[in-house]
Amino acid sequence: MPPAVHILGISVFALGTSEFMLSGLLPPIADDMGVSIPQAGLLISAFAIGMVVGAPLLAVATLRLPRRTTLITLLGVFGLGQIGGAIAPGYGFLFASRVISALACAGFWAVGAAVAVAMVPVNARARALAVLIGGLSIANVLGVPAGALLGEHFGWRSAFWAVGGMSAVALVGVVALIPRIPVPEGRPKLRRELRIYRDRQVLLAVATIALAAGGVFCAFSYLAPLLTDVAGLSDSWVPTVLGLFGIGALIGTAIGGRVADAHLFGVLLTGITASTAFLAVLAFTAHSPVAAVALSFLLGVSAFCTAPALNARLFNVASAAPTLAGATTTASFNLGNTGGPWIGGAVIDAGFGFPSTALAGAVMSAAAIGAAAWSLRLHRRAGSTRMIAVAGSPHALEHASEHSPADSTTGA
Repeated sequence: MPPAVHILGISVFALGTSEFMLSGLLPPIADDMGVSIPQAGLLISAFAIGMVVGAPLLAVATLRLPRRTTLITLLGVFGLGQIGGAIAPGYGFLFASRVISALACAGFWAVGAAVAVAMVPVNARARALAVLIGGLSIANVLGVPAGALLGEHFGWRSAFWAVGGMSAVALVGVVALIPRIPVPEGRPKLRRELRIYRDRQVLLAVATIALAAGGVFCAFSYLAPLLTDVAGLSDSWVPTVLGLFGIGALIGTAIGGRVADAHLFGVLLTGITASTAFLAVLAFTAHSPVAAVALSFLLGVSAFCTAPALNARLFNVASAAPTLAGATTTASFNLGNTGGPWIGGAVIDAGFGFPSTALAGAVMSAAAIGAAAWSLRLHRRAGSTRMIAVAGSPHALEHASEHSPADSTTGA
């Protein structure tokens, strides 16, 4: 694997750490900025909103720009966003810095994936992309707990400075190792690609991802105050529990990645159902430190076990839109990362307490099960239609293919 691909993975580690580290920093940020914890939680939503908007827009806007120059520019803007967060004089400035950082992060993801694929042979593309996704998983294992640890001992701003430093290291690596990638000569037909959003399967895949991610982040975003104020654990436990969630995420990613190709819908329904159960149990056992810690780990396993299948499903049904498929996947996950913290903050503001975020997350996750089950039903119906068409004439087969989603995955 070219060293440049690993540099992209290091860059994603910095991006992922910034995206998720606020889960362990909400209480000190809220105290310092003079806002409530739900208001501080909106900073997580701000980043996610930037990702939702930025992923498709920047995927299209940077398509004809030099790849290496684009990566350098976006990583530089991201690093400046981290510095802006570290020196933010008030909540509004910090909020704006999160949105700017997220836009740069979304663009880097879109371009970085294309560059990683361009630097390796066709039969090594999955491995190259796995390095990038691995950077995100390691961010959950090391970066997020480290951010919480820095925040506890040196103040929450130190975590932003640390991510800014990591961004600078990654920027040097990109400048030194990323080669010049030729710009594609042919322009994609975006008008044709936009037609995928008329497909019910694409919309169901987006809804499943958003609801599944939103359910998890509805609770995960407020995990720190739940652990300290409800379970009665000391602040020093927060980095440890976040690390356990990250270890669970690595285990879940490994399991889901191995099984999802053969049993895509099986992984989807099993993983989301498990997340729903863990969230519901957490809502009613949050006062128990043992239960809170154990369920945080299990939630990491179930949520990330489902992630490969969620990605694969959307890529399968949106295969007719190579430019927008990846951006749509990123936007869908971050749509959930936006709605989850917002709903969690709303139930806290309504006076239901921190455990209610897990219960609200369970409701969202249950809705994701419904969306996945509906998608499976349509998938099986389309398969039956194709079988009937094969038994008929070539013209019938052509007609059925035009009205069924492109999908080569197996069922449950």
